[in-house]
Amino acid sequence: MLGLTCRFLQGPETNAQEVAQIHTALASGREYAGELINYKKNGVPFWNDLTISPLFDKDGTLSHYIGITRDISARRSADEDRQRQERLYSFMFEHVQAGIVMHKATTEILYANSMASTLLGVTHDQILGLAHTDPRWGFIGEDGERLPKEAYPVNVAVRTRALVTNLILGLRRTSDSKLVWLMCNAFPSLNEHGEPIDVVVSFTDVTELKIAEQALKKSEERLSLVLRGANDAAWDWDLMTDALYYSPRWWQMLGYSDRELEPDSQLWKALTHPDDHAGLEATFGRALLEGSASYEVEFRLLHKHGHYVPVLSRGFISRDAAGKAVRVSGTNTDLTDQKLAEQKIYELAFFDPLTHLPNRRLLTELLRKALQNSIRSRQHGALLFIDLDNFKVLNDTLGHDAGDSLLRQVAQRLRETVRLADSVARLGGDEFLVILEQLGSTPQACAANAKHQALKLRGALGQPYRCGEIDYIASASIGITSFDASSPSVEDILKQADLAMYRAKSDGRNTLRFFDQSMQIAADERLKLEYDLRTYLRNEQFELYFQPQVDSSGTIDGAEVLLRWFHADRGAISPTVFIPIAELSGIIVPLGEWVLLQACQQLRLWSAHPTTARLTLSVNVSVRQFADADFIANVLEIVKRSGADPSKLKLEVTESLFAVDVDGIIEKMRLLGAAGITFSLDDFGTGYSSLSYLQRMPLDEIKIDRSFVHSLGESANAAAIARTIISLADNLGVEIIAEGVETMAQQALLESYGCMRYQGYLFGTPVPRAQFEATLISADSCSTQQHGALRGLEI
Repeated sequence: MLGLTCRFLQGPETNAQEVAQIHTALASGREYAGELINYKKNGVPFWNDLTISPLFDKDGTLSHYIGITRDISARRSADEDRQRQERLYSFMFEHVQAGIVMHKATTEILYANSMASTLLGVTHDQILGLAHTDPRWGFIGEDGERLPKEAYPVNVAVRTRALVTNLILGLRRTSDSKLVWLMCNAFPSLNEHGEPIDVVVSFTDVTELKIAEQALKKSEERLSLVLRGANDAAWDWDLMTDALYYSPRWWQMLGYSDRELEPDSQLWKALTHPDDHAGLEATFGRALLEGSASYEVEFRLLHKHGHYVPVLSRGFISRDAAGKAVRVSGTNTDLTDQKLAEQKIYELAFFDPLTHLPNRRLLTELLRKALQNSIRSRQHGALLFIDLDNFKVLNDTLGHDAGDSLLRQVAQRLRETVRLADSVARLGGDEFLVILEQLGSTPQACAANAKHQALKLRGALGQPYRCGEIDYIASASIGITSFDASSPSVEDILKQADLAMYRAKSDGRNTLRFFDQSMQIAADERLKLEYDLRTYLRNEQFELYFQPQVDSSGTIDGAEVLLRWFHADRGAISPTVFIPIAELSGIIVPLGEWVLLQACQQLRLWSAHPTTARLTLSVNVSVRQFADADFIANVLEIVKRSGADPSKLKLEVTESLFAVDVDGIIEKMRLLGAAGITFSLDDFGTGYSSLSYLQRMPLDEIKIDRSFVHSLGESANAAAIARTIISLADNLGVEIIAEGVETMAQQALLESYGCMRYQGYLFGTPVPRAQFEATLISADSCSTQQHGALRGLEI
């Protein structure tokens, strides 16, 4: 080395600018200190820590230089590694979407990234040095209560020397007063003695999730979903080495302990349900070959206990530079609860909860498919509409539990009796439907087979049922309609079966009837009449007729009000036609109120004249009217508004009124009776006659039904019944009146039995008000003045 310049140490990576600085320093007589790359004799570069100092003579002349060189390659390498790590940590901490704070063991903050400052609402300079005691940390728990300081994540980690995970905290930020929700994790570092050195706390913003929970008032459910998501079963598959990892949750989901079975790539295939193999392999294979980044598929895995677990598998595919799949990672989500919920929702939507039969919605779809099958196969089918007879009586007498039991037994018998290809559904209440398919290629064969099946069903339904502690015999009315390629819509088929069932009901019950076109015509006619009923009621175009009621001397002391309908196109329509329609449609309630109002207004007018002031008026009240919640209030309001004397108003009810809720009916009668209104029991002896309730009823009058009166003198039974009714009324202290009296012989017999009031054609037919008043004038032999006064009533 002697005699050489320092250039022999330089090489291609030696920094020329640094060498120039050396020359400049030496030329000016200054010391140089720096670092640069030099080369060893073998050509290996090294970092040289170089110091060169000039030396001067006493006269200040530069004499020579002393240089000290040191190999610092190892230090430089370590510094570079450290700088790289610091840059990496800085990048990670500053760009990760979570706040990170490092605390001393005494909780003072040593470090915080920018996300932490943002989330906590404190600047970076402000946050350094803060401890858990700072008042700005007003954390609250999920219950909304202020969190005690000892429960802060950093304090828990210091105290327990353990991890704190997924702790949800609320914080009211001082920067903008906004309430933020954070999910916190705390990780303590311990020395060799187990004492905490520092604690790293990380937290993520879950404010939006918390707001959604609170808005929906389902915080517990939302948290459950989050935790369930965290419990997904993770797995990882290295396609190059065929190494497969299953997380503990994956094993737990299938009932195994960790690695109880060999965790290779054939395991999940062996556990997959055989029916799912083809679809699963097709989806997975297509994702690998087509360059997809991910896939999603549902299939079933065999549980250790023998049942299959439905799972949703999501996988993410890693590929090399050439696009070849090299790794797949994903999770399996247990869908058991979801599938059960879906099944429950399906059952609630399409099945009757009581009988577990298809409901109306599913029936409509089944009937639509049956109609399509009929069109394709050219085979006829049939729909049976089954309605239990007198089911309401069972419900009202034995209770709804007995009714429900009966419905369940009926459903079971229907399922057991029909063929496998047939469908059974419950429409609602006591109505069931049966779809029969493949009944033949001709209408005749279809009708014969449908009738055969219907008779089998009727026979099965007619067997005794066990309802509570008693055996109950039920019957059913069955309507039948056929369908084929020429049939109308599903809705029309349902209507036809319904009409046929009502024909079976009207023809005596416990029978079956086929639909024919006359039923449809009758139904259309009924709908038209119902529409006209509403129109005439709205326009008050009905008329009231009055039939006189007389005492034994023939003196008219009252009348029964009867409703008459004179249609503009159809003429007079019998009450036996329009009253049932009014009952079924509910029109009877407003129609009855209108009749009652007209009757009360007439009583008020009559009260001003001596000849008519003594008269009472009987007004029929239907069961449906009486059941109306506002019936009592409406009657009292009508009486008050009209100004009528309530003691002159007599409400006629039938025995069917007492078939249900006897106590409620008695209370309503008592309230009306307290206002002075009287009650008459019509058609006595033809309905639910019961002495036990009759003696409790606040009745003022009993009417002997016309059927008994007509048979007087011809039937000993009728005479005996009439005498019994009269004796019963006398014992109960109520008046008696016979209706339907048409002959003097009938009157004489009734009078001999003790009945002194009558109503019937012998004394007068129902007539308009004016004609009835004229009859009063004639019967009362009124004076001219009285006659004029009554004529004034007509105005």
